[in-house]
Amino acid sequence: MRLFNFLPKKLSDIQKLEILESFKEGSEIAQIAKKYNFSNATIVRQLKKMMGDDGYDNFKKKNLSDNLNVLENPPITSSKVESENIFFEVIPLTEGVELNSQKDLSSRPIKDFEFPNTVYMIVDKGIELETKLLKEYPEWQFLPKDDLNRKTIQVYFDLKNAKRDCNKEQKVIKVPNTDVFKIVSPILLSRGITRIITEDQLIAL
Repeated sequence: MRLFNFLPKKLSDIQKLEILESFKEGSEIAQIAKKYNFSNATIVRQLKKMMGDDGYDNFKKKNLSDNLNVLENPPITSSKVESENIFFEVIPLTEGVELNSQKDLSSRPIKDFEFPNTVYMIVDKGIELETKLLKEYPEWQFLPKDDLNRKTIQVYFDLKNAKRDCNKEQKVIKVPNTDVFKIVSPILLSRGITRIITEDQLIAL
């Protein structure tokens, strides 16, 4: 499953997320284009596909306004924090969750959920996200039938758990900036993915 339809040269889902995240964190189009070896126009076109023309234009205007404000009112001190590169490695997991303890839990909205600083995900060797229906997780079988047919992606807080579930056709990826899930939640929803599963939580997008 691919989150975005992208560019002549195929990019992985993770690379697509990185481009959107980099743009929203303030990276220049030229920097992104150079990193992924595409023209500026191509990067802009693809960002507009993901964000919509209005969303892209509004974000650019806000960025420009913020930058002008900083120039006019410079802070006393400033620091630039560069995000780490995302390192890849993958696995799926359904163990370690007790059914009885789940019955008292309901889905938590992603806006109210605090992810740890780093999580791990399972992808195939093409770095494509692995999706599963909620009914494929035995520990969530008590939910209504409609909920069981929801598409999900799974994240792991513990690397060992992720590696334990990884098969030869998969990899475990490290996601060091978990804000990416909130950033791309509208895109995940557009692809029919409405839940994120952790070891003991069900998160609603």
